[in-house]
Amino acid sequence: MNSAVKETFNDRRSTPAPAPPAAAPAPPAPAALAAKVRTLAPTMTRSMQRVAETVAGDPAGCAALTVTGLAERTGTSEATVVRTSRLLGYPGYRDLRLALAALAAQQATGSAPAVTADIAVDDSLIDVIAKLAQEERQCLADTATSLDVTQLEAAVAALASARRIDVYGIGASNLVAQDLVQKLLRIGLIAHAHSDPHLAVTNAVQMRARDVAIAITHSGRTTDVIEPLRVAFEHGATTIAITGRPDGEIAAYADHILTTSTARESELRPAAMSSRTSQLLVVDCLFIGVAQRTYETAAPALSASYEALAHRHNPRH
Repeated sequence: MNSAVKETFNDRRSTPAPAPPAAAPAPPAPAALAAKVRTLAPTMTRSMQRVAETVAGDPAGCAALTVTGLAERTGTSEATVVRTSRLLGYPGYRDLRLALAALAAQQATGSAPAVTADIAVDDSLIDVIAKLAQEERQCLADTATSLDVTQLEAAVAALASARRIDVYGIGASNLVAQDLVQKLLRIGLIAHAHSDPHLAVTNAVQMRARDVAIAITHSGRTTDVIEPLRVAFEHGATTIAITGRPDGEIAAYADHILTTSTARESELRPAAMSSRTSQLLVVDCLFIGVAQRTYETAAPALSASYEALAHRHNPRH
């Protein structure tokens, strides 16, 4: 999150004095490295992409290289190697090398991750099923690996005690927003999904400190989603971003960021398909977390909703 922007709006919130700064997040586990690369590569410069893709593709070989050696192998500079290491979540290149060595050891004792090809226009439906299933599995695994549990727990806590919850999403992300809202409504929470950007902003104006606003945007740059989140942020609501680009513009107005991963986009597989898969996983994690935290009220509400709809599933009616 952009700290400068955050500080600008702090005086508009009626909140207690800020807590002491949290400890720096731990570097990602070795198994999370490939997922991190897939998630962050589109936001990197080309030279940083070369470094990231090289270390993810050959962890054993790169673990044996000094910072100078990796810079030479990728045709970049030592500074680029260090910047890439930090962007991937490691304090420095030494920490990245240790992670690469651990990842190489894991791969040596297990099966290497499958690499799937893009779906071709002349693929049989059997091949399409196999490729899509593999891409979906990889996407879910990457999201589960890269999801920050601390951020998730904070988001769950905010939702569990929220007076009101607004969720913003456009296009495929709106389908995910509606899915989350329907789940929250069934456990007794007050939630609304907004796809109309004008209505989203006018509703965001009414949000206050005990309210929660959630923006869902894979790119992190969707103006129609960023704008209502900004307004909710300025009016004191707790704000959450579900995005594949944690360094995108949306981050400036998000108290908590839940990062999603995506499969590779191709001609017959647009980004909306792969991003939706990982977004739905995050939504389910949020819902289960809230239901666990509010079980005494959530369980009766869920039972009541089942009973209210039971007659609609009875063929005799």
